[in-house]
Amino acid sequence: MLHLIDDLVRGFRNNETESVQLLTNTRIHILPTMNPDGFDESDTDCQYSTGRFNHNGIDLNRNFPDAFAGLRRKQQMNEEQREAEVRAVIGWLKTESFVLSANLHGGALVASYPYDNSNGAGENVGGASISPDDDVFVHLAKTYSGNHATMHLGDRCKDSRPFLNGITNGYEWYPLIGGMQDYNYVWAQCLELTLEVSCCKFPPVGELPALWTENRKSLLAYIQQVHLGVKGRVFDGSGVPVQNAVVEVKGRENMCPFRTDRHGEYYRLLLPGSYSFTVTYPGHEVLTETLTIPYGPDQYSAMKHDFLLRQITTTTTRSPANVTVASSTLSCNESFEVESAGVGPRSTWVGVGVGLGLVAAALQSLID
Repeated sequence: MLHLIDDLVRGFRNNETESVQLLTNTRIHILPTMNPDGFDESDTDCQYSTGRFNHNGIDLNRNFPDAFAGLRRKQQMNEEQREAEVRAVIGWLKTESFVLSANLHGGALVASYPYDNSNGAGENVGGASISPDDDVFVHLAKTYSGNHATMHLGDRCKDSRPFLNGITNGYEWYPLIGGMQDYNYVWAQCLELTLEVSCCKFPPVGELPALWTENRKSLLAYIQQVHLGVKGRVFDGSGVPVQNAVVEVKGRENMCPFRTDRHGEYYRLLLPGSYSFTVTYPGHEVLTETLTIPYGPDQYSAMKHDFLLRQITTTTTRSPANVTVASSTLSCNESFEVESAGVGPRSTWVGVGVGLGLVAAALQSLID
């Protein structure tokens, strides 16, 4: 992550096209480590996990509210009972409308994607736990792996199982309860991968320059994917951008429906194609539109499209009781309000380093 900071800033100052395009059209947040206690305890080692836990002996990547347990048991999120580091990340996620994220680990060489957990229901397919955005996740994982020097080979770590194309569904690899990957996707509307970027859990210092070289192209290509799909705003009948309008894509029934932020902005990472969108907001007619979405990353901008809603009007001959306004059947987003601090869909890079601590970066796709 420190090399990434230096590379982007140096490239921008030197007017290098890639860095200029990324930093002109996206916003980057970087958290070098989420687990400073574990980092202090760690030492160079390939196999053991000294430093995995914080000072309280807690694995932070098992401490997030679990989407499946929460929805299945109707549990409260109990944020105050989480570790301080986890509460800080949850609070961070509330300050921005994050779009894309990745957490970085050591100990394998693979790009893993949601879900990490399952309740054995419809998401469980052939031993994998498949999300509604599985096609996008596979694309994102292949983007990282395919641009990596060796990850795409899938068999570079002698102590790890082989991975076809260097990618895997998280649950199919091994079930994980309380991970940040599922939390970010379900509650923060932020598509996240887990990137295992080194065979050693804590690589020797001498190997770090080579590891940066192997991952540089992948990191930059992954950042660019924040410009997939479509973004825009939802306006009410008076032409005012509205918060918490539900923006759903047919065939993608997310546990927590995607909603507009406090600026009325929405974003959906989608592969090129035609999609049917349904937008619902109290007191307004349900709006359905079909959009044909191009590939945006090459232009460093997702497709822009605003939805204009029409207010429901009532007369003396029509009872308001007969008016039906569509709404979400899940209330999980209501307990975790994602706010935006600026004028565009944002993505975040969040990284968990097993043994190293949590590493993070965040990017925002600008609407204007």
